[in-house]
Amino acid sequence: MSTQTRVLVTGAGGFIGSHLVKQLKSLGYWIRGVDIKYPEYDDTEADEFELLDLRRWDNCLQATRAVDEVYALAADMGGMGYISSNHAQILHNNNLIDIHTLEAARVNGVKRLMYPSSACIYPEYLQEATDVKPLKEEDAYPAQPQDAYGWQ
Repeated sequence: MSTQTRVLVTGAGGFIGSHLVKQLKSLGYWIRGVDIKYPEYDDTEADEFELLDLRRWDNCLQATRAVDEVYALAADMGGMGYISSNHAQILHNNNLIDIHTLEAARVNGVKRLMYPSSACIYPEYLQEATDVKPLKEEDAYPAQPQDAYGWQ
């Protein structure tokens, strides 16, 4: 008898997170969605959805309980206007979210963690180049992110 893989998607209320939930459901996964807000675009397809502030350690322990995999998409994110005027707050909040999620996943015995990134990790001069080419992971080094959000 096979058991269904249990997955946590943090940031499940956002655009990418809500679409990831739909995709994983279509593949047969059991999904717990977690976000600080309800999904903005459609009703969630998660089997379970919890409103949790992942800046708090206890909430990360709760979110990562009894799951096999974590897709860590949660972030303090807004448009460029918000990002450019709130560098320290964004860096602080995202570090709390990431560190607490990673450690809670370890404590709770999560087997796999997927941690995506952002184009903001790349130096701005590469993003503004007129000879457009696909960016590679090694293009992010030496680290000169576009702004504080890019340190995530």
